[in-house]
Amino acid sequence: MMPTAIQRLLIPMLLVTTAIVILIATLLGSVPMSMHEWWLAISNPAAEQGEVIWRLRLPRVAAAWAVGALLSLSGCLMQVLLRNPLADPYILGVSGGAAFATLLGMSLGVTAAFIPALALLGSLFSILLVFGLARGEGPWSSTRLLLTGVVTASGWAALISLILALGSDSSLRGMLFWLIGDLGYAKAPVWSFLILALAFGLCLALARSLNVLAIGESTARLLGESTEKLLWLLYLLASVLTATAVSIAGSIGFVGLIVPHLVRLMVGSDHRRLLPAATLFGGLFLVVADTLARTLLAPRQLPVGVITALLGVPLFLLLLNRAKVK
Repeated sequence: MMPTAIQRLLIPMLLVTTAIVILIATLLGSVPMSMHEWWLAISNPAAEQGEVIWRLRLPRVAAAWAVGALLSLSGCLMQVLLRNPLADPYILGVSGGAAFATLLGMSLGVTAAFIPALALLGSLFSILLVFGLARGEGPWSSTRLLLTGVVTASGWAALISLILALGSDSSLRGMLFWLIGDLGYAKAPVWSFLILALAFGLCLALARSLNVLAIGESTARLLGESTEKLLWLLYLLASVLTATAVSIAGSIGFVGLIVPHLVRLMVGSDHRRLLPAATLFGGLFLVVADTLARTLLAPRQLPVGVITALLGVPLFLLLLNRAKVK
């Protein structure tokens, strides 16, 4: 099928909109700036307002974009992997492992600089745990993977509840903010963009295989796809993307669930168009959500996970209603 005008123009539109939203996000905050002040701050990083832009707002905007893109790309892969439109990046317990490692570190007094490393290690440990338990000795089964992930996530949730119950009151607020998803102290390290770029390139190379696999595993095998290897590769890619996002900002919900659905309505199910559009839209969506979290109750700041939930729940209900009508 020939792409429609919307499908052809969506990527350029998303790129332009992203640039505009990033500009607005750096203008807004507890101390709003005019365009003239913004330009002076950009051109003179050593000035007072330059410090605000270069050390506070731009790193946070970059972190928001990176996390949104990581979660959206992971959500696209998870929905193909499990052949379930309700699948999201956190369904297989990756965020649970990250949350447990992070909260354990917080309760033991680990400094904030090591929190991303703890989250990443916890996520990777959970990936290996689910991978080993789900693989077993029998053939591949997405149902087995899903059940293993859900049970593992429940186990992490029990351990997290134990840490919260035993933790000190002074650390409880920080723990809860991290569990909800918070970009207040987030920085997007260079390696997170490298992981995103490498995973995105690999996913684009697999776009035809993803299209075939989305139709059905039996059909994919008949068309010559090595489905077992492909499914495990998708699981590892989605898990690493999720682990990277969680290590930066905690467990931010609904991005990886809602964004692929919304983009699929605009560009269809062809992953050659869906993957780049969802990645860009996910970054854009989280930058908007984080800007709202910073400005709605300024100078107080909300966890961005609250905003994504408030936006995501009605959007998801609308999508469900649309599917029911059809």
